[in-house]
Amino acid sequence: MAVTVFAYSHFPTNLLNALYVGLGGEAHIKCMLLLDTYTPNQDDHNDVADVRGDEHAAAGNYATNGDTLTTTTVSVAARVTTYDTDNASWAASTITAMYAVVYDDTEAADADKPLILCVDFGANKSSEAGTFEVAWNASGLFTITVAAEA
Repeated sequence: MAVTVFAYSHFPTNLLNALYVGLGGEAHIKCMLLLDTYTPNQDDHNDVADVRGDEHAAAGNYATNGDTLTTTTVSVAARVTTYDTDNASWAASTITAMYAVVYDDTEAADADKPLILCVDFGANKSSEAGTFEVAWNASGLFTITVAAEA
């Protein structure tokens, strides 16, 4: 099965309204794992409260709320802004998940933690007493391209 990645529809609005505090390099961006009980809704899901009920239970090295994404970089070249970060990983863990969700964990309440993107593994992905890793695309977690002037 193919892995697909999509940004949540509210991401650009939340970005423009400065709801993402941690995107500039602070360690508040996290990756949470979700079970196959999750039904992605790109248009309606906006915050962690929309996905919390389907999060993988804390087990081994997986803690509730997921992994903090570190070593974030923001770069610009040829009108393309790239946001990148280290991969999310949980060593020595037994995990089965179908989705990974990236979000801003700055605020205390789930309803105030905006979603950024969702990775659909296409099928359950598992590790057994090993490393479960979500590896981002070599060109970054996401890019924003500005159109050339007319």
